[in-house]
Amino acid sequence: MKSRKRVGIMGGTFNPIHYGHLHLAQKAQEQVQLDKVLFMPSGYSYMKKNVLDTKKRVEMTALAIKEYSEFELSLIEAKKIGNTYTCETLYQLTKMNPDTQYYFIIGADSLFQIEQWKSPEEIFRFAILICAIRDNYDFDRIYKKGEVLAKFGAEIIYLNTPKWDISSTDIRAKVKDGKSIHGLVPPEVANYIEQEHLYYEED
Repeated sequence: MKSRKRVGIMGGTFNPIHYGHLHLAQKAQEQVQLDKVLFMPSGYSYMKKNVLDTKKRVEMTALAIKEYSEFELSLIEAKKIGNTYTCETLYQLTKMNPDTQYYFIIGADSLFQIEQWKSPEEIFRFAILICAIRDNYDFDRIYKKGEVLAKFGAEIIYLNTPKWDISSTDIRAKVKDGKSIHGLVPPEVANYIEQEHLYYEED
């Protein structure tokens, strides 16, 4: 019997994408032996306000991952009109690629929020969760939450990752204040932000 492809999904607004996202995807790809990782910029975000235009976030994501052969850009959510929901995206992907096992990469914070997402049991049905646990998190609390979610069908792989002090919010603030973002985002992304004059007038 032919083994199923193992494909990770790294979703987010990527506003902007940074090395934290790239390092997490690499860690997941290596530890879980994924065939590839899909970087999936969100389209309209019903959970976040004042998000940069989708086209610009997609272009930055493409620039950031172009040197990584195991990473691939997915526009499935970026092209969608209206709200995007993870459960619907996973259903659509599985329907298109029944020979693929999907792994949805999330941070530990999302593990505690996922029950508030639309149809979490459908997410658990169509994907195995890869949960990134940073060094400063309470492991017992996370594992207990995982046990609760397992009762609803969740299968979770825990990924021990270093704490990267990088966030899109901090990067936007640095740009607005005229500070360097060297080492936080790939050079191509930093150049794009400068050329497009992004985040300089962030509220």
